[in-house]
Amino acid sequence: MTKQRMTTNERNNLIKYVVPAALANTCFFLFSVVDGIFVGRGVGTQALGAVNLALPFVLIAEALNSLVTIGGVTIVAIRLGRGDKEGAESAFMHSFLVILLVGVLITIGGTCFTRPAVRLLGARESYAALVEEYLFWWAIFGIPSSLNVNLMGFCRNDGSSGRVAVGTGVATVLNIFLDWLFVFPLKMGLMGAAVATGISQTVSLFIIMSHFLMKQGSLSFRRVPISLNLFRKIAFRGLPEAIAQISPPITTLCTNYVLLAGYGDIGINAYSVISYVSSFTQAIFFGASEGLQPLFGQSYGAKEERDLKFYLRAGIYISAIGSMVCFAGYLFLGSQLCRLFGADPETTGFAVEQMWKCCWGLIIASVNTLLSAYFYSTKRSREAIILNIVRGLIANTAVILILPRLLGRGIIWHTLGIYELIVLVIAFGLLKYSERNGIKYK
Repeated sequence: MTKQRMTTNERNNLIKYVVPAALANTCFFLFSVVDGIFVGRGVGTQALGAVNLALPFVLIAEALNSLVTIGGVTIVAIRLGRGDKEGAESAFMHSFLVILLVGVLITIGGTCFTRPAVRLLGARESYAALVEEYLFWWAIFGIPSSLNVNLMGFCRNDGSSGRVAVGTGVATVLNIFLDWLFVFPLKMGLMGAAVATGISQTVSLFIIMSHFLMKQGSLSFRRVPISLNLFRKIAFRGLPEAIAQISPPITTLCTNYVLLAGYGDIGINAYSVISYVSSFTQAIFFGASEGLQPLFGQSYGAKEERDLKFYLRAGIYISAIGSMVCFAGYLFLGSQLCRLFGADPETTGFAVEQMWKCCWGLIIASVNTLLSAYFYSTKRSREAIILNIVRGLIANTAVILILPRLLGRGIIWHTLGIYELIVLVIAFGLLKYSERNGIKYK
């Protein structure tokens, strides 16, 4: 990619889209961290491990949300770039209808089939009751949680990234207060942490929904003719990101399996603390990719190749540099961050020892996430699907399950970086191949 001078419009777009998206994702990070802090300090380190065991269910639910949301917003961004307002509204409403169904399925799955889900998650007896409690109450809010994720994506694409940041900020402050109230004064344990998150996301939903109800952009709620072909397009465009979102639960399940066999409860508890701490880095690079997605899509729809290449290069720089800064923080502040979650001295010492081994891979993961967003935002779903299948289903499981058998249990802490390196080579290969004759507009 040749070096280009940044124009005023490009700089303003980066500020308008990427900064609010990064702030919104940082607030989501605070959602997770605050829950972890209150659970660790108010319920105990074992409860923190239980939340980690429940995480694959939560992440699979988020993958379903991403399938519908990313598929819809990708189509909307391209159609808005072409000036097709009616087509954009139709894609918006089709995605909204499907996300309602997804929310219902999440609620039914988590509340009516809680015990089977806990068994599938591999929770031991020491964790089972805690995992069941958290999972049930988290799933109660499946519908507003799904709608919130969906409408935030469309609100951002409809030029109202500021409202998304405000909604998420308000919800984060409310979540902090409710976590304190439910976990400490009311002694509601994991149920309190899950309910606090659900209520906060519901409040965020109402704030975001006002953009569409008040018709402050190109998109609004209205009746549209149902098109099965459009449903298929949404699923196809969203499939790459859904596969990418499947990666964390599969990775967590495989890692939990290896850690339980190799280290026992201390391995699970330390990994849980490291996951909470490292989620800040993920907030940075997911924010960059989500903020750039509308810019990729609109530039592609308008056939602005220069803008596309500029935003791709800027996104790689933002993601990689932000991740490096975070990694430096983990190196120097690891002990303080672990104690923040109320981890006992044994868990803290073990987590600090392993933290850098886990977190160096996040720098590479940030670039892979950005390249995936670039592919699916520019109608290169085939490349995005290949990349995310390798990343989320093949490379991660093979490296996590095989390397510890060959090289010993200690290599498990390095597996994120190892498989992300493999994926990075494939990602740049796909990028070069797909643009060997220039960008193709479909």
